[in-house]
Amino acid sequence: MATFQAPKVGTIQLIKNTNCKNMVKGLLSMAAQYTTPTNTDDRRSTTMIRDEDDSTVATANTATSISELYMIADAVADRVEMHTNIGEQRDNWNTLLLTSINTITLTAATMSAISAAATTNLLLPSLNLSSSLLFSAAAGMMVLMNKIQPSQLAEEQRNAARLLKQLHREIQTTLAIGGIPAPRDVRDAMEKVLALDRAYPLPLLGAMLDKFPSKVEPTVWWPSQEQQEKKRLLGNNNNVEKNGWSEQLEDEMRQIVGVLRRKDSEEYMRLGKLALKINKILAVTGPLLAGIAAVGSAFVGSAPSHRGLALGVSLAAGALASVVNTLEHGGQVGMVFEMYRNSAGFFKLLEESIEATLDQKDVEKRENGESYELKVALQLGRSLSELRDLASHASSSSNPYYCSSREAEASDEFASKLF
Repeated sequence: MATFQAPKVGTIQLIKNTNCKNMVKGLLSMAAQYTTPTNTDDRRSTTMIRDEDDSTVATANTATSISELYMIADAVADRVEMHTNIGEQRDNWNTLLLTSINTITLTAATMSAISAAATTNLLLPSLNLSSSLLFSAAAGMMVLMNKIQPSQLAEEQRNAARLLKQLHREIQTTLAIGGIPAPRDVRDAMEKVLALDRAYPLPLLGAMLDKFPSKVEPTVWWPSQEQQEKKRLLGNNNNVEKNGWSEQLEDEMRQIVGVLRRKDSEEYMRLGKLALKINKILAVTGPLLAGIAAVGSAFVGSAPSHRGLALGVSLAAGALASVVNTLEHGGQVGMVFEMYRNSAGFFKLLEESIEATLDQKDVEKRENGESYELKVALQLGRSLSELRDLASHASSSSNPYYCSSREAEASDEFASKLF
């Protein structure tokens, strides 16, 4: 007879407890699996955000360096045009002055020969006077020509144009090869431009190189290593707020505008007015003397008592007319006036540009402050440290307790070193 045995209650309870424990362990394991990757993703997200921020900052710095290199390249290209044009003009000076002096000297020598061969004593004083005047004028023009050496000036500008073209190609190559330019590349390019400005100056008065130096030395058109290292240690002390602008930089720009208006614009306008006045006097004097010479020559055949006077006036006025014409056109006084007028216009444009930038209240809509400061320094032919020193001296000179003679002398300095 078959028997039926029911399972023990204790055994069933044990099985149930075991299954519950296994289920709990499984749930905990699954929760751990889902929790751990979530924390890892958070850490990865935080790392990615930081990397993106660093990448954004690096990209902004790279873009600033690239834009500054392009700005320097544009300034170098403009300097190439300036040196080329002025070099051609000074080469013309050499040709015109040389031709004029030779013509005057030849004319004076011819007059001396005629005077020596004259058969009447009436011609001797007039010919001798004209010859003497022409020789004196030729001597004065020779002194001036020997002082400035136009052929040497033209050669300086040709060398400057060649070296600036070489620098422009170097900057274009740096930008074209696809590398990441560093701020050091910008500083090096800036120093090379300023070194070329010092080696081959454009203006004649006050900045012209000595044509007869006491000691012959090689021309240096590259920045010294000591100067480069010193300026690399100089950091930007401006407390940058937004877009490279700060209150200190804005005050610096205002001081630069004041110096431009008070010194450079006023001085070049004064020189332009002086050149225009001289040009007007020469333009009137030359034809007037030529007219007097013509009238005098008309009376040469008159009464014998007035023949000698008429001949003397005619020859003297003709010689002076030749000298005046040579000074006006050989010296190209009109070109000098136009140069001063254009320089004054350049400074006025720079003043208005800085004022318009500062009048823009939204700093984010302005050009980057550091790049703008670099552009102003390039246009004035200064380094960044020299630009800040100029603004500092200009600010100090407005102080009523300002009494330092050395700083007072620095405050009288012009803003532009290029013209």
